[in-house]
Amino acid sequence: MPRAENQLEESTNAHPCAECCTSRLVSRRTVLKSALGLGVSLHFASIAESAETDPKKLRPQIGDIFLFSAGAHQGQVVTLNNLPEGGPPAFAYPLDPKTQTLRDGSRLNRVLLVHLAQAALTDPTRAVAAEGVVGYSAICPHTGCDVSGWQADTQHLICPCHTSTFDPKDRARVVGGPAPRSLPLLPLQIADGKVTVAGAFSARVGAEQK
Repeated sequence: MPRAENQLEESTNAHPCAECCTSRLVSRRTVLKSALGLGVSLHFASIAESAETDPKKLRPQIGDIFLFSAGAHQGQVVTLNNLPEGGPPAFAYPLDPKTQTLRDGSRLNRVLLVHLAQAALTDPTRAVAAEGVVGYSAICPHTGCDVSGWQADTQHLICPCHTSTFDPKDRARVVGGPAPRSLPLLPLQIADGKVTVAGAFSARVGAEQK
């Protein structure tokens, strides 16, 4: 066979091999990307499952009582008598009274409890309060800071990070600052003098997701 024809035949036979290599590389990359994506998905699914099954990370459950997480009463059970009417608010974590499990495995479980005059509460707020005690998520929905400020004259809750201000008398309505929504409300009741959980948070707790 002439040399020109041999070169043509070699050239013609080379193309499918090159395509095979390219196809294998693309296929391998696709498989690796898919595996990586699946691994990430499984990782976050595992975290979510842990949050749902770990009793210390579970959101407050109906019947939970509260323990003070800071202040002079830290570690004590929250009762109507040790929450002074008119404020200031108290930080607390829910506690399963049957298993004695303190749900402090997530800071998103931190709750603000404020004892206010029942007459000062709006009707929708009074309906989910416990003899004037209202409960809200202690985590600001703006960037996730602790809502630790208190304005005594207006009885407003204030986040110190960006001065978002909430009215606990009106379901923690935003009255100032950049917070995009109210603090999630936690329904309460009084049982044997103790402040207890009567329902789930009214909305997702934590900062807004970007």
